[in-house]
Amino acid sequence: MDGIIEFGKILLPAGVVLYAMYLVVKSFLNKEIEKKAFEVRSKNTETVLPIRLQAYERMCLFLERIAPDNLLIRLNDASYSSKHFQQILLAEIRNEFNHNLSQQIYMSDEAWELVRSAMEEIIATINEASGQMTDDAKSVDLAKKIIDLMMNKPTDPVRDALKMLKNEIRVSF
Repeated sequence: MDGIIEFGKILLPAGVVLYAMYLVVKSFLNKEIEKKAFEVRSKNTETVLPIRLQAYERMCLFLERIAPDNLLIRLNDASYSSKHFQQILLAEIRNEFNHNLSQQIYMSDEAWELVRSAMEEIIATINEASGQMTDDAKSVDLAKKIIDLMMNKPTDPVRDALKMLKNEIRVSF
């Protein structure tokens, strides 16, 4: 019986020391894991942040390029018929959109939907204006009609989308 008590006197302090070492090592390893995770997040932010900013920049440029006032000035040629000019405008918008399609992965869903909505509203306005043209109408007539329809809209879809993109950038960064 004395042997068991003596053995307990040795085993109990050794168990306490072993448990204390376990807690110290566990705490140390948890801190190291947190430190490594923070380093990974920092590296990720260093890499992704410039790409995300570039995506927002490209989408702002896309919206500016498809804004009717910029689009009409850049592409109008007096020799075009209104139907031919409509096709040129729609092709330009689709090309610009397809060129920037991959940027959606760096943006919020709300921002991307607003960009798509702005583009679709511009396309609808171009098609509506073209539908109101006569067969002998020229590109200048179509351009005037598009501007007139855009001015009569309660809101400007491009400006609304640009405003949201800028606000999202300000909040995120």
